[in-house]
Parts: sequence; structure tokens; C-alpha cells
Amino acid sequence: MTERTLIIIKPDAIQRHLAGQIITRLERKGLKLVAVKFLQIPEKLVRRHYAAHQDKPFFEPAVKFMSSAPSLLMIWEADGCIDMVRKMIGSTLGYEAQPGTIRGNFGCSQRYNLIHGSDSPESAQQEIELFFETEEITDYEFSDAQWLYSPRINPKK
Repeated sequence: MTERTLIIIKPDAIQRHLAGQIITRLERKGLKLVAVKFLQIPEKLVRRHYAAHQDKPFFEPAVKFMSSAPSLLMIWEADGCIDMVRKMIGSTLGYEAQPGTIRGNFGCSQRYNLIHGSDSPESAQQEIELFFETEEITDYEFSDAQWLYSPRINPKK
């Protein structure tokens, strides 16, 4: 089943000129970009995005950081893309993330972690609806889809 995930290239990655390298990794994996926005996210919208963390000590610094400068918001699509992207992103803290992951290769901060990716189909749907209107999402087919995708195989059988 094709999934969609929200990816946010955060202000620190934009300021460090890493957006192109991050997008390249997602494209080379075979994910399909179906929507994109470049904007400085208003504080009110950041608060809604991080509402589940409002009682945590990092909430206010995260709100300030995420609303401080532009971010690149994108929707990517592929079968199993949420798990794939989470593995590609790496652990939350760059200094703990494995080499080869986005955070492992480009991050070392405890506060700034370059990229956000939805952590479940439910959160992906909520996040996508928070940042994108239905008409901003494009449905199309890759001309090389037969080479990128095949039916998922259950390895336990």
C-alpha cells in the first residue's frame, strides 16, 4: 500500500545549505515527491505541529527554533515510505545517529536535528492535513516505476 509522509527540512538544514543533499537522498531511494512548500512556519502552526510535546522542556525552544527561519515542507510517497524515511533520517540527536543516516552524516547538535519525518501513518495524515491542502498534492506516475517498485514480499512466509 502506498504511503505518504511529511518531511520538513528544518531551518538549521536550510541555513547550512543541506536541502539539496537531503532531497537527493530521498530521490535516489526511489521516493516520489508529491508536494512542496518553502515557508517560515508561523509560531501558531508550529505549536499545533508539536502539541503532543507541549509539557516537555524542549517544547518552547523547539517552537522558537522552527518559527525562526524558513523550512522546506514536502510530502513524499512510496510503499512503506514512513519506515524507510525514519531509517534514513536516523536517531533524533545527531551525535547519536548512525553514520550514513542524514542526522548521522550532517548533525551533531543536541537541539537542532535538521529534518522531521512523520513517525506513523496516523501522524503523517494529521501532519499533511496541517500543512497542505488536498489540491496542493499532485498524483502522477514515474515512467520508471516498474524498476523502482515491486509488490512487498512477506519475508516470514
